[in-house]
Amino acid sequence: MTLVACLDVGSTDTKLAVVDVTDGTLIRTGTHPTTRGDVLSGVDALLADAGPVQDVYCCSSAGGGLRLAVIGYEHLVSADAAHRVALSAGARVVHVAAGPQTPDGIRQVRAAAPDVVLVVGGTDGGDSDVLLHNTRRLAAARWRVPVVVAGNTDVRDTAVDLLTARKVPAVGAGNVLPRIGVVDPVPARAAIRDVFLRHVIGGKHLSRGPRFGRLVRMATPDAVLTGVSLHADTTGGDLLVVDVGGATTDVYSALVPDGAGTAVAGTLWRARTVEGDLGVRWNVDGVHAAAAREHVAVGDGPLGVAAAATVIAVRRHARSGRDLRDVVSVVASGGVFRHAARAAAVAALRPVLTDHAGGWALPRHPTVTVDDRYVLAAAGLLAADHPGAAAVLLREHIHNG
Repeated sequence: MTLVACLDVGSTDTKLAVVDVTDGTLIRTGTHPTTRGDVLSGVDALLADAGPVQDVYCCSSAGGGLRLAVIGYEHLVSADAAHRVALSAGARVVHVAAGPQTPDGIRQVRAAAPDVVLVVGGTDGGDSDVLLHNTRRLAAARWRVPVVVAGNTDVRDTAVDLLTARKVPAVGAGNVLPRIGVVDPVPARAAIRDVFLRHVIGGKHLSRGPRFGRLVRMATPDAVLTGVSLHADTTGGDLLVVDVGGATTDVYSALVPDGAGTAVAGTLWRARTVEGDLGVRWNVDGVHAAAAREHVAVGDGPLGVAAAATVIAVRRHARSGRDLRDVVSVVASGGVFRHAARAAAVAALRPVLTDHAGGWALPRHPTVTVDDRYVLAAAGLLAADHPGAAAVLLREHIHNG
């Protein structure tokens, strides 16, 4: 046996899964309220319960997670592509700007209080003026928030040099839109993850020493999307996951590429959307307000609120251009589902599959299940180093309903 501890440090709870990575066996799980002052107090309590382990893998969304602003060439193409890439990297996008920025535009970016700024613009070999203009604006504004430059590769290094010369922490990455109709999230996603680990975790002051920063390997939504993608790869079909939290509802979809993606800004086959007004604890009022606008009934108790949030969030996700007709499995995640009786949790998810008034094409023949052991994040954490174990973990614990 080779046991590793997988930890997800959330704003409310910290979750533990102990996995034998030799065969993917889930040994034990646990939950502890995320401790204030120093999140390591809760982490260490769970690790003490876990017993001896050979390694620790950790993701985090504590302290509000990763806040990211996007500055693009124009809204409909590069800024839209960058927005979707940022979401796939586990960020909450707090501001999107496009075109040559004025000093007032930079002030608006600053007012959004991002942890990271993603600057894009121009296909490779295309326009370079806007990208260089916007990096000069950031440099002149004495910007101190980390910047990831992921635009036209012809001038990317020049743009990074403009920023670093003015002591702006900046890194370059591959173009998110190397050519029209092609979106490439991988390099920018990796760069955002690196910046999150090196700059953001420490800046949240979640722990008094450097140990927590060394433990965290990615933002929680990044880990979940990695787990979702792996599960889709191993099952060979389209997958839809809804994660209802206290403050937000996240929707993930992993679609099998069909070669028919014709959007100008490209098709992101593995995608995530975040609904910041839908939550079962901090944003209950937001669920009721959105339900009134969408003519969706809200049931009693947290599970009723979660069911309404799920319907609304999936509507928004699908309306963004996601074709969910071939989804073979719909998975519910989040504490409100995990803590409910399995039959009740599955029943709360079923309204999504009969949402004929929602304005989107429903899945044809999906199964419905619940991530009641919270293995999506754990599998995402293990996917790079232990892909076989991660695949087994998902296969054994994301059951068809």
